[in-house]
Amino acid sequence: MTHATDSNDPTAGSGHPTGHTWRDRTDATWPALTRPASRTAPMTPTAPPPTVPTMAPMAPPATWSAPLFGRSRRRSSRLVAGVLGGVLAAGLGLGAYTALVMVLWISSPYPDSGPGGALHVAAGLWLLSHGVELVRTDTLSGDPAPIGLVPLLLLALPAVLLHRSARDHADDGSGPGVRTTWAGLVTGYAAVGGVVTLYASGGVLRPLWWWAVLCVPLLAALAAGTGVWTACGRPRLPLPAILGGTLATEGRRQLAAAAARAAGAGVLALTGGGALLVAVSLAWHGGAARDSFLQLTEGWSGRFTVLLLCLALVPNAAVWGAAYALGPGFALGAGHTAGPLHAAAPAGLLPPFPLLAAAPEGGGTPVYWAVGAVPLAAGVTVGWFTAARAAADRTAPWSARRTTTATLLAALVSAAVTALLTSLAAGPLGGGVLADFGPVWWQTGGAAGAWVAVVGVPVALVARWWRVRKRARRRKPAPPTAAQPTRGADCKQGRAASAGLFRRAPKTTNVGGKPQRDLRVADGEALRGESGETTFGGHGHGHGDETPTADEAAPVGSRTTPYSPEPTPLRDPDSHAARWAALRDLSSTGRNERESAPDADPTV
Repeated sequence: MTHATDSNDPTAGSGHPTGHTWRDRTDATWPALTRPASRTAPMTPTAPPPTVPTMAPMAPPATWSAPLFGRSRRRSSRLVAGVLGGVLAAGLGLGAYTALVMVLWISSPYPDSGPGGALHVAAGLWLLSHGVELVRTDTLSGDPAPIGLVPLLLLALPAVLLHRSARDHADDGSGPGVRTTWAGLVTGYAAVGGVVTLYASGGVLRPLWWWAVLCVPLLAALAAGTGVWTACGRPRLPLPAILGGTLATEGRRQLAAAAARAAGAGVLALTGGGALLVAVSLAWHGGAARDSFLQLTEGWSGRFTVLLLCLALVPNAAVWGAAYALGPGFALGAGHTAGPLHAAAPAGLLPPFPLLAAAPEGGGTPVYWAVGAVPLAAGVTVGWFTAARAAADRTAPWSARRTTTATLLAALVSAAVTALLTSLAAGPLGGGVLADFGPVWWQTGGAAGAWVAVVGVPVALVARWWRVRKRARRRKPAPPTAAQPTRGADCKQGRAASAGLFRRAPKTTNVGGKPQRDLRVADGEALRGESGETTFGGHGHGHGDETPTADEAAPVGSRTTPYSPEPTPLRDPDSHAARWAALRDLSSTGRNERESAPDADPTV
């Protein structure tokens, strides 16, 4: 129910409506309420219209439905874009492996199968690059042979593709749709992985389903997560609960960051040293490696394939070399371990392969013990990086306890990363002797942590102490000694000495045949000596022919002394008065001599 108010009501303002709602006014009542019937007729108050019951207007639809609908549409579009990005990344990786396999199949003079077999091999190779273990069915014995050794160089291709796709689809990383994009990428990639696994199951290299279900989504989640994190500007990640959780202080975060940076440098030094050992071993066993390379195949396409396989296994060989330097070594078959502390020879039934031919043949001698320089260098690297961060703050460097904690944490991180790399670089290559191939992950990781902790802690403490001490010595000035005055005193004494030694002597003129001193004596030329007499000049002789008398000679303590520890101030009142008295006496003496001198002969 609504009602109208009188337009002549004085309590109603100019902007006050004549009804509660504008919609309740009808066209018949609107002119009578707003204006008179004619312009000439005076406005007369009219009776208010009767209250007419009206129906209340229908409520509009809920206002929250439009933003909610738009938000859901944006989420769905981000999800679809993420799924397409994951499918594209998986397709690019699969296409690269397919193109490589098809080129090698076409160039092979004796292909074992048709195009379908080559496509199945490409699908199996793509799954192997994700860490999926394969099973080879066409063996000579008829028994299936597992293949679980993953070439680490092949693992880099899908990881890079996923990282780039996630970084591009996440835009600037702002907004709540980042998680939706990440979920779409993982879903799309995992869907392609499932299709490829189903297709590869009918080939020669058949994947294990539980490995495929675990490895493909895990790699997709990690690689896409790093891409989204990069798109967001690499924000700070929450610390684990053991280090303080999300509410950790800034000090703990700095400690964790320093430990991670030092551990990364140590792992790089360790794997780099392992790669150097592999290169030295290849050069040492060059003949055996060359013979095995030529023995595998005769055609150029087959040799090119073997060369590509060796290049893909170079990171694995570097990890194996690091495991050998750490001490545990690596297994070359069941019951045969190669290490610096073991003297057992490798198995004689190993297949001919260049990298296997370069494996060390024994150990237990001081020559093999020299490989301990690699983990030693890794420990020194970790200690040096930790000390650099501990002494970075000039005002408040880290304490010895904090430095030790950071080094031990870096040792734990190094052990975990080394164990992960070892588990990826090792695996079976078949059955029987080849079932146990490569280093053991827990032995290699434990040895890496022990080396870094034992070597890194003393290096970090000594390097931190040396950096702090060197910086303190630079900031601390040298104390002045009696034999070497300070800089300010030296400058004052030098100015005083130069004022007495390098003062210009007064000029002499001939007046009446006798040399006379110049009356224009500068302020400070006349000084009073210890005897009270006034002397002129700096050294007691000028440029004329007159030799100074004993009375004019400067006594000891005057300015003729090469060094005066207490120079006479130039504005001393007594010295000033003495100078003026000397000038008056000299001027009167010269005037009397000129008056008493005879007139000069005009003929001269």
